[in-house]
Amino acid sequence: MAADATGTVEIRGALMRLRRETGLPVAFGGLVEPGRQRMRISEFSGAAGLALRGLAVTAGNGLGGKAVALARPCAVTDYSLSRQISHEYDAAVAEEGLRSVLAIPVVVRRRVRGVLYGALRTAQPLGDRTLTAAAQAARDVEQALAVADEVRGLLTAAGPGVVPGEGGAAGPDGAAGWEQVREAHAALRALAPRITDPALRADLLDACGLLTPGPPREPAGQPVVLAPRELDVLACVAAGATNGAAAERLGLRVETVKGYLRSAMRRLGAHTRGEAVVAARRAGLLP
Repeated sequence: MAADATGTVEIRGALMRLRRETGLPVAFGGLVEPGRQRMRISEFSGAAGLALRGLAVTAGNGLGGKAVALARPCAVTDYSLSRQISHEYDAAVAEEGLRSVLAIPVVVRRRVRGVLYGALRTAQPLGDRTLTAAAQAARDVEQALAVADEVRGLLTAAGPGVVPGEGGAAGPDGAAGWEQVREAHAALRALAPRITDPALRADLLDACGLLTPGPPREPAGQPVVLAPRELDVLACVAAGATNGAAAERLGLRVETVKGYLRSAMRRLGAHTRGEAVVAARRAGLLP
């Protein structure tokens, strides 16, 4: 699951939501190129022409470049006449007929990863409602990129020993390797419910599946089925989390965590937390 592909999808969705919530006729944006202080406009919603498509915006130049350089939102009421920005991109902006423009940076761990723009074809101030909606759209993209980064890091940390094999995942060598896999699995399960994009959430859960062996080939009886939240809690417990730590990680109340744990234990025929974890591993539900 590449972070840049995730970012492109998220930016596209954020632009559509921004226009829907504000009535802006035009929204566009793109990602900062890795290792460079330059972003390329690649995603559009409502743009009529091709003047901005693929335009490379350098940090410090124009409105978007200023947002990249300062890592904060910037807006102008009349782009071509503004004294707050440089004017390297006036021709493209004018060809699109844009006047009032805002640029919101997408910032992940203090690094600008992209820019969202919204624009009017008239010279009038953009209100607080529009600015708030644009900021929220940028936050949505930031969250998705941060999660994608974390997932990639977790899967990398799980190591080359986690290789899908016939009938399940082949485990890494040694107890330390297994603990790393279990921590990655628990972290992925905890992240998934926070993802609003269904496709990204499905990718995340697919990644979880790579870390579990799956059900035995010849089950003695009916396979055990746990509810998603029961499995989330049990994954945290398997990684060594207390009920309080699991609640914090999953965004739940401690009593709610206890309820899911009791339910999972009942389904697994277990009397203790440890027995539940062992039973879930035997059933191929946990690494």
